[in-house]
Amino acid sequence: MNDELKGRTRGHYPHCLTISTRWMDNDIYGHVNNVVYYSYFDTVVNEFLIREGGLDIHAGDTIGIAVETRCNFFAPLEFPEAVDAGLRVAHLGNSSVRYEVGLFGEKRKTVAAAGDFVHVFVTRSDRKPVSIPATIRRALERLEVPPSAPSR
Repeated sequence: MNDELKGRTRGHYPHCLTISTRWMDNDIYGHVNNVVYYSYFDTVVNEFLIREGGLDIHAGDTIGIAVETRCNFFAPLEFPEAVDAGLRVAHLGNSSVRYEVGLFGEKRKTVAAAGDFVHVFVTRSDRKPVSIPATIRRALERLEVPPSAPSR
C-alpha cells in the first residue's frame, strides 16, 4: 500500500465535511461496507460543488459525470461514528477535475481510506464535455494542492 496516502492527516485536505454513518452502512462483518466509502466520496465532492461552486444539480446546463473512482483502504470505519471526509484537487483541467478524498474515523489521526474521484463536466442535454463553469472553477482552485509523486 502507498505509504504517502496512508500517512495523510486532515491537514492534507483544505475542505472537510463531517458525515454521519448510518446503521445500514455496516455490513455483516461489523464495519462500513466498501461500497459506502464511494458514497462518502460522492457526498463530499457534490456538497462542495453545490455550496461553494453554485452547481445546480436540478436545472443547471452543466453537470459533472464521474468517470473514474478508486479507493485504498487502510482501517475500518464503523457505525455509529462520524466520518470526516477531506477533499482536495490534485488536477484541474479544462473540462475535468481529479479530486483526492481522505476519510477519517473519529479517533484516527491518519486516513482510514484515501481515494481519487474524477469528474468530467458535460452539458446536461447531450453529455458532451464543456469547460468547467467559472464559478465552479474558482471554488475548485481554492482546493488545489501542488503536484506530488504519483499516488498509484
